[in-house]
Amino acid sequence: MNQPNIAKLPHARIAYYDIGEGKPIVLIHGFASNARVNWIGTNWVKVLNEAGYRCIALDNRGHGESEKFYEPHQYGPDIFARDAADLLDHLGIQRCAVMGYSMGARITAWLCMHHGERVTKAIFGGMGARLVAPPGNYENIAAALETDEPDTIADPGGKMFRKFADATGSDRMALAACIRPSRQRITEGDVAKIETPVLVAVGEDDDVGGSPQVLADLIPGAKAVSLPGLDHMKATGAQPFKDAALDFLKGAG
Repeated sequence: MNQPNIAKLPHARIAYYDIGEGKPIVLIHGFASNARVNWIGTNWVKVLNEAGYRCIALDNRGHGESEKFYEPHQYGPDIFARDAADLLDHLGIQRCAVMGYSMGARITAWLCMHHGERVTKAIFGGMGARLVAPPGNYENIAAALETDEPDTIADPGGKMFRKFADATGSDRMALAACIRPSRQRITEGDVAKIETPVLVAVGEDDDVGGSPQVLADLIPGAKAVSLPGLDHMKATGAQPFKDAALDFLKGAG
């Protein structure tokens, strides 16, 4: 796979892959991941290309090959969503489908809420009821990313994301700044205003994302899919997730 393209957008330099032909779909990865890990390495791009979709998979700011920032105020779902909308402008795409996983689903929700005219269909992967839940203790994750002694990390969530960040070769200081604004909350009232057709797909053993049905019940007309036997990490590229997404994308609406 070639190196990503670099778009010099109004607020950041964003790396992205533009692969295939057909209807465009934007793919937004999760925290501590990147486009290559989340979408290319899992064969998502291959499957979508074969189904007739042009895949635009970006590295969120602070991740992958995109520009890194080191202050918490330079991150947040609103800022990530603005970058994605700016990338659509850069590519001359007015409207398209968007799929996000985990943090990427949060960004996709923000796009639906504040740039809904740009999104034809939305898929929230790996993020159900937790999307609208009170913020967790993200400071523990930030501290786990910042420490030079990973063997001392006691917090399970911090340990998981530290291992993932190390495995993906991520800039840990940029990720620590990124996770702190996750306290910015999307409310039940916010998602109730979404008019975009939405699929919520979460592994049935996913304690990070929470119930897909609880979230779908809050969004008018949304569909929920529980992926049997899968947790947050295993569901990312699982075939049942791909099957549900493709069925949703080709359906009416």
